[in-house]
Formats: sequence, C-alpha cells, structure tokens
Amino acid sequence: MAQTLPASTPYGATETRRPRIGILALQGDVREHANALREVGAEPIEVRLPRDLIGLDGLILPGGESTTMRRLIDLYGLREPIVALAKGGAPLYGTCAGMILLANRLADGEEPVLRLLDITVERNAYGRQLDSFEADLDIPSLGDEPLHGVFIRAPVVSDVGPDVEVLARDPDGRPIAVRQGRVMATAFHPELTGDRRLHRLLLELIQP
Repeated sequence: MAQTLPASTPYGATETRRPRIGILALQGDVREHANALREVGAEPIEVRLPRDLIGLDGLILPGGESTTMRRLIDLYGLREPIVALAKGGAPLYGTCAGMILLANRLADGEEPVLRLLDITVERNAYGRQLDSFEADLDIPSLGDEPLHGVFIRAPVVSDVGPDVEVLARDPDGRPIAVRQGRVMATAFHPELTGDRRLHRLLLELIQP
C-alpha cells in the first residue's frame, strides 16, 4: 500500500495540489529523498507495488544495490508499470543505482532493467578503494554555483546516445549527470546535501 511519508511544511507550497512524486522504496535512501521533495514543495509517496504508481506526477529511483533492486523490481512486478509511467510522460530521476536501473546498456554485459536512458553505465567505476568521496561539480544548466556531490560506490557513464544531454562530467571528462527528455540520472547523491536544484528540476519537468 502506498504510504504518504510524514508531512512537514514544504518550501514554496501553494494552494494548488502539490506534485505527487513517488520514491521507489525497495531499498536505499528513501527518507533523504522524501525530505528533499518536501523542501521543494512536493508530496513524497513510497512505491513498493504497481498500484502505488497510480496518480503519480513523477518517480525517483534512489541509490542502493542495483542487483538487489533489480530482483525486487521483478519480484513485485514493477518493471513494466515503471516503463509505462515514463512513456506516459512522467519525469523520472535515478541517483547512483537508479542510474544503473535506467540505463539502456551496462558495460559488464548484464541485462539492462528499464532501458529508459540511452547510456552505457560502468558500475563501481572509481574502484572499490574509493567507496565514498565528495566533490563540487559544475552544472551550467543549474547556474553558476557548484553543486556538491556525494559519491558512494558510484557508477559513471561511458557512452551516451545522440539525444542525451550531459549535464556534468567528472575531472576526467566522464559523464556523471545526464538527461534525455524527462528522464535524468546522476552518479552522485544530491539528496545527501542541502542543495535541492536537481529535485526542483524534476518538478519543472512535470507536464502541465
């Protein structure tokens, strides 16, 4: 059953209905994304079953362990309903493992999951000795101020299709934030910082 996470007063709330943004709640940092969504004026909804996707304006696929998340997505019959939500025009945002789930191709040859983003992803691309690090990132489409990114066993994008916009790259020039239409993904975790620009961008992608 869909669960509306505990309410707080969101910044920027209006008298109109707040956008209902689902968070795939099978694993990962669900609460951190929920807090970020409240701060930008959205209503976070936990998604565990296909029926939880009904009536959503968008969906976040959080970080976690991508192999476990793949197994749970199939166990609960979520693969086709998530694809249908995206094909219907709802924006999707994947962070870290969520980026892996959205990708059309995986560099290790494993079968992709959702195939909603025309990219090739390398898992644990920074090496296990760098399980976690932080960096300030230049994302011109979000303004001049750098965005602080938290990387935890992060993937990177090794190839992008012609319709994919690269929003940010790491110091070696590898894409770490991408967008294709209303589907976007980052290798890092903005929800673990106080910067809400990417969550605001997700809301801006909602169809009127």
